[in-house]
Amino acid sequence: MLKANFNKYKLRFIYPAATSRGVMKHRDVWFVSVFDDELPKITGVGEIAPLPGLSIELNDNIEFLINRTCEEINQLSGEIEWRLQEYPALRFGFETALMDLENNGLQQVFPSGFSMGHSCIQLNGLIWMGNFDFMLSRIENKINQGFQCIKIKIGALKFSDELKLLQSIRKNYGPAEIEIRLDANGAFSSNEAYEKLKRLSEFKIHSIEQPIKAGQWQEMASLCDISPIPIALDEELIGINKTENKRKLLHTINPHYLIIKPSLTGGFVASEEWIDLAEDNDTGWWATSALESNLGLNAIAQWVSTKNNRMPQGLGTGKLFSNNLTSPLKIEKDRLCFDLQQNWDLSPIYD
Repeated sequence: MLKANFNKYKLRFIYPAATSRGVMKHRDVWFVSVFDDELPKITGVGEIAPLPGLSIELNDNIEFLINRTCEEINQLSGEIEWRLQEYPALRFGFETALMDLENNGLQQVFPSGFSMGHSCIQLNGLIWMGNFDFMLSRIENKINQGFQCIKIKIGALKFSDELKLLQSIRKNYGPAEIEIRLDANGAFSSNEAYEKLKRLSEFKIHSIEQPIKAGQWQEMASLCDISPIPIALDEELIGINKTENKRKLLHTINPHYLIIKPSLTGGFVASEEWIDLAEDNDTGWWATSALESNLGLNAIAQWVSTKNNRMPQGLGTGKLFSNNLTSPLKIEKDRLCFDLQQNWDLSPIYD
């Protein structure tokens, strides 16, 4: 019979992380462990990593929800899939733990060429919000490291300064050399969005995520129809759990891309459904992590490596936290790779 328990863990940022929802110095995650009491030495582990301001779990008593789900596993032998539809971060964590258990607790959640060390995943280099000089130096660092795709969070600086940042890139690198993605996190009003997109398009932008706030389906649909920059939906997907509502969103807005974040879109089964619907709608997509530890990042990376999506993915590099878990994940230029010579150290989870 299956048994489950959990531990809380505080991830500490090496440098404060400025987001559209404030500055983060640390974040709480919960690691869930699942095992069969007849084989107690094999444990599947998953990560519940809700984001403040985005994840519905944080509006409720999250530890009560996690504990209740553990009790249901203990009583019902793991038949919990339907119970977690409204709690995406929980579903991601428990889904990962159960799959890890099925694969002998070795964090080979989706065995593939990537998890066997035969292939790597190309990433975009993320530029965090900050002052002009900070962001410019981070852009230069990412390019010097070998990143060919740069994702810049905008909306924190004066718009004129953000244009200068883009101009500084295009002065030295054309779109064939450096791909630029933007993430507005809903920073533009619907009235000003088109004019700002026109100005940004002068710098040959690959795409822009969520130019206006989520929930304005008609306004976003109109913007997608006329935008000179392809638009990707991100926060727009959060809380859309039923198949008919997902299909309705895609048919109404008709976006160019979807950003799939398994911690926010409800785990891998729900993310697979988004992908299937997107492809039926001729909508592109890529996957993004959401500030998970190396445990959650590993699961997302292994999953997306099986999707045959050759676009740069928005996965973390494992370098944000001072107390991240030691893992086989490593960065080689702009690629995330899996080093079979490096073992996992999950002991901090249980300390």
